[in-house]
Order: sequence, then structure tokens, then C-alpha cells
Amino acid sequence: MINREIIRIKIVQLTYAYYQNGNKNIDSAEKELFFSLSKSYDLYNYLLALIIAITKEAGRRMEVLQSRALREGTPQPSQKFVLNRFALQLGENKMLQDFMSSQKFNWADNDVIVGQLLDRIESSEIYQTYMNDKNDSYEADRDLWRHLYKAFIMNNDDIDSMLEEQSLYWNDDKDIVDTFVMKTIKRFKEQNGSKEELLPEWASEEEQEFARKLFRAAILNSDHYQRYMSETSRNWDFSRLAFMDIILMQLAIAEIMTFPNIPVSVSINEYVELAKIYSTRKSGSYINGMLDTICRNLIKSGKLLKFMEPKEPKEPREPKEPREQKEPREPREFREPRERREFREPRERREFREPRERREFGEPRERREFREPRERREFGEPRERREFREPRERREFSEPRAPRQPRRRMPYDEKPYGEKPIDEKPSNNDEQ
Repeated sequence: MINREIIRIKIVQLTYAYYQNGNKNIDSAEKELFFSLSKSYDLYNYLLALIIAITKEAGRRMEVLQSRALREGTPQPSQKFVLNRFALQLGENKMLQDFMSSQKFNWADNDVIVGQLLDRIESSEIYQTYMNDKNDSYEADRDLWRHLYKAFIMNNDDIDSMLEEQSLYWNDDKDIVDTFVMKTIKRFKEQNGSKEELLPEWASEEEQEFARKLFRAAILNSDHYQRYMSETSRNWDFSRLAFMDIILMQLAIAEIMTFPNIPVSVSINEYVELAKIYSTRKSGSYINGMLDTICRNLIKSGKLLKFMEPKEPKEPREPKEPREQKEPREPREFREPRERREFREPRERREFREPRERREFGEPRERREFREPRERREFGEPRERREFREPRERREFSEPRAPRQPRRRMPYDEKPYGEKPIDEKPSNNDEQ
């Protein structure tokens, strides 16, 4: 099952971690590489077991519906989905049972996600079409799960986040492992029963040697490969390159130099695609140009014994035809405004424009030199201007007030408000 695409991804991740961590032990890093590759195979088995978990959840719901139908006297629900032949065959598979019995992970511990998946499946058009279809065959059952897996398990964010919590090694594996699950569903046959073989972890020992040689060559010969990169990037400061770009080019050169059976173009294309995932937006085109130049220089110097197609010479550009020179326009002495050019006659300039009211009635109003205030125009006579205006009080009584008398001083022995006098000796001033 583990192919070279997964191997390249894991080596990119482990090589980056090798340089970032302080402990640079190549033996322990190699063990970590093969452990991460084995976790990809574990994910393959877990995703197959998810189909069994969904079928078991549907069986539990079916039991509840059957008991309700017996109690209420209604027709029994259809068991077509629960008795799906492919799902039952996968549940009896010996290889899958042996693997799941040795693992701690179980989909029963994540019954919420399994229940949500089943709800979405039962409300889908794929499920309804399958339940209403009269075709009851093994091929129809198998195709149902192939469509359901593609529609609801692939590109499922909830499942992806849950798997990442279970293992950090599954961050980038699910997209590739999904393709192997789809292949496994397609190759199942009814006559094989429980002895149907799943995909093996390693297709051959050649894949294991590919992973081991590529990882060791990239680490042990890193100084030579980085020198090739620095010589090629003379117009660009090598220290300013992104570190992930250096890792990708280092692994690409290691694969090109170590494995003579792999064409140069295949290796370059593989790492250009990885650059689009793990590096910046413009890294793919930059790595493509750098690797192409490095490989051609190595072939010229005799360090690389591979064939590369020569570059197609650029076709010379055809010289552009000279433009025809237009005859110069005759200069105009004066260009009238748009208004005058349309009517050909200038408008008359009026010195005075009467108001709308005068123009409608046709008679101008008389211009008055003096306009009296509103009061004078109503009463006809102006008011007399008074030099002095008395206060309101004198105008009402029409008599002047009497002059005020000087205030009498109260003797010391007379107290206001009926108070009794107090026997006090007069002061010196009073005696005088």
C-alpha cells in the first residue's frame, strides 16, 4: 500500500524535522521514518473499519424501529442497508479483524461522529435511490459504499480533525490513503468471503530500500547538493532561500543522483508538486527552473549519467512592421465651442433678464423708490415719534409720585414687633 508518493512526503517531513531538532542522529531519524510510514497503514485499516462501524450503528437503529413497529402494529422497516453484502463481508474479513484486535483505537469510542455520518447518509439522495432500487445484487451493494465513501468520508473536516487528534502522523496522509480505500472497495469479490486480502503494507522490499537510500543520501551528501544549488543561484543570495525550498531541492537532487532508473523529469515534477503544498506560492516555478539548470550542468560535467531532452530553441521574434506614418493634420487657427459649432450662431447676450412673473403676465412691475413699512401701509399714517416715554406706572395713574420723606430714626427704647424695652444705660453719644 505504501507507495513512493507517501514515502516522499514522509521523507520531506522527517528531513525538515532532522535539521530543526538539535539531536542529529541519523539512525533514530530513520526509525522515526519507518514508524511514520507504518502509521499510514494503520490509517488505511481504520478507515475500512469506519464502514463497519456505520453499519453496526444502522443495525442498532433498526432494532429500535422494529420493536416500535411491533408495538404499534405498523409495517416492518426495510433492512436492505443493514444487510448490505459488502459491509457484512468487510466485517468478517480476517486481516481487518486481526489488525483491529491488536489496536487500542476503536470507532465505538467516537459514536458521535459515526451517528452524524449515518444521519447524513440516510438523508442523502444516494441512500434513497439505493433503498428504492429493486436491483438486489452484490455489485449494487459494493457500489453503494464506493459512492458513500467518496461523498461523506473523503474531504470530511470533522473526521480529519478527529484523526489529527489521534495521531500527528495522519495530518497529510488521509488524502492519499483515501485513494487506497477506494481501490480496496472496488477490488472486493463476493466469492472470496472473509479471506479477501487487503492491500499489504509494503508492495515489495524495493519500496523499503527506496525510502532508506533516499533519506540517507539526502542527509549524508547534503554539503555536495547544497553546493550545486549555491553555484546555480549566483544571481540570488543562497542564504535568502526558504529553508523548505532547500530541503525539497536537496531531496530531488539526491533522488536524481541515487536512482538511475527514475527519469529526471519524473523526479523534478514530483518535488515541484510537493513545493506547491509545503512551500510558498512561487516556489514551484523557482524549484523547477533551479533543478533543470542543476541537472543540465551535472550532465555536462559528467557527474550525472542520465538523459534530458534538449531545450527547444526559442524562435526569434519577427520584427514588427513599421507603422505607416500618418499625414500631419492641418493646424486650425480657431476652434469654436461645441455650442456654437452646433448652431453656428452665437447666442445673444442679454443685459437684463426679467423675473418669471413679469415674463408670464407680460407687464413689468413698477419700480418703487421707497417702500413703507407694513404698519404705515396698513393705517396710512406714520406714528409720531415721541421724545420721551414715561414708565408704565406713571402713565396709568397720570400723577407724579410724592417725594419720599427722610427715614425717621427709631429711639433705642422702642423695639419693633412688640418687644419689651430693655433697661440699658444710654451711651455717651446719646447723652450728648
